[in-house]
Amino acid sequence: MPTIAVTGHADERIAPELAAVTLSVGGSGEARDDVVARTGAAHERLLAAIRELEASGALEAWSAPQLRVWSHRPWNAEGRQLPLVHEASADVEVVFRDLDRLGEWLGAAAGSDELTIGGVDWRLTDASRRRASEAAQRAAVADAVAKAGVYASALGLGTPIIVELSDHGLLADGPSPMPKAMMMRAAADVGGGSATEFAPQDLVIEASVDARFTADAA
Repeated sequence: MPTIAVTGHADERIAPELAAVTLSVGGSGEARDDVVARTGAAHERLLAAIRELEASGALEAWSAPQLRVWSHRPWNAEGRQLPLVHEASADVEVVFRDLDRLGEWLGAAAGSDELTIGGVDWRLTDASRRRASEAAQRAAVADAVAKAGVYASALGLGTPIIVELSDHGLLADGPSPMPKAMMMRAAADVGGGSATEFAPQDLVIEASVDARFTADAA
């Protein structure tokens, strides 16, 4: 009985629901106490602004590890070691659910000299990600069935019957495993001094399956 092996592909496109912003508060200088005080004050101002956002319902979540402080002796272009420099830094992640507030808040936050905005990572809620993944997987299976039907028809065979199905790359003699799903992330440039407008691309959830079918003569 002839065997037909195919790979089915599909994707689901969905608008982002969350925006995770990474920020870093930091400072440096020759006086350790001054660096720690300036950075600590900037960190507290940032956390106060984040707590206001949280109270307004604009955030899904946020996290802020403790302030880190370290020292080092830099070298100049002539290879001479310079006086001790003290550094302080703290990373913060803020996940917005109210995307309309995102640009306004970032525009204001970018005006701080102690604050660096790392970027925006567009995301889905867990429930939406699961639904999109399941839809892509079902569509990938349907694509594999349709391909097998075309091949069977071209060979003059009857309706193909599935005998084996797996995520792409997991069949015994298939190619090296590849991720069955991938999330595309839209980057965002952030300016300072005014509200920033965002037009993120749709996120794409992809799925691929490998399948084997048998088909009798028509």
